Amino acid sequence: MKYVILIHSNPQPWGHPTSDFLAEHQELPAEERKRSNADFETMLTQLSQSGELVGGEALAAPSTARLYRWDAGRRVATDGPYSETKEHLAGFFLIDVASQERAEEIVQSFSGPGETVELRPGWTGPTA
Repeated sequence: MKYVILIHSNPQPWGHPTSDFLAEHQELPAEERKRSNADFETMLTQLSQSGELVGGEALAAPSTARLYRWDAGRRVATDGPYSETKEHLAGFFLIDVASQERAEEIVQSFSGPGETVELRPGWTGPTA
């Protein structure tokens, strides 16, 4: 079963890893931040070695995004990421795991203080 892990963020200033730019993460003791980062890298290595990590990538600054919508029957391009919010998609990981339970176990390692992470299964077709 494939799942995408979506990393949502709103750090100011922009940078990667996004957690380094979040006040809640910066308030943690330096040793805890260092250990957390090392644990995350270890987890990514293990997922890669097991074949569960299909891929992933950090995304460029939201100021580089463009949105394409329809308005009055025409395509209209606007600056992104979303005009309604300051939160944006910072990056993603694609995993392929045996079960939803395993996906939920993995995604917990992607979330820390001040972060929002979304776990969404890949679409497998009509269910009705």
